[in-house]
Amino acid sequence: MKAVEYFMTQGCSCSESMIKWAIEEGLCPPEILSAATAFSAGMSSGCLCGAIAGSQMIIGSQYGRDNQYGNEILARAKAKELIQKFTEKHKATCCRVLTRGMDMASPERKAHCANMVEECENLVKEVLGVRV
Repeated sequence: MKAVEYFMTQGCSCSESMIKWAIEEGLCPPEILSAATAFSAGMSSGCLCGAIAGSQMIIGSQYGRDNQYGNEILARAKAKELIQKFTEKHKATCCRVLTRGMDMASPERKAHCANMVEECENLVKEVLGVRV
């Protein structure tokens, strides 16, 4: 998984790794990579998982207002679908809940977050119906 590679070996955060992968695959413009930084580690507050936030940015890049497909209703439906699928498996979308009991700098947390990145990359592919 390319997003996991960026996360594990290139110093990218969870949200940045999702966007970097999506840029490489032509799913979003390179200009949003810097915006993804602010979504790391649950927006640095433990809120929404950064991998999910990156996933939502990718969906918006594909279906949001004033873009290639320009269908905000479809964008919201796909965003909701991704959240539902993630929540079915993990029961939460909050970084703080998903990483409860793990030290921020621990290898355990890094591996756990890599799994979240992988999950989100797969969900984006599924929700967008892309084969990359």
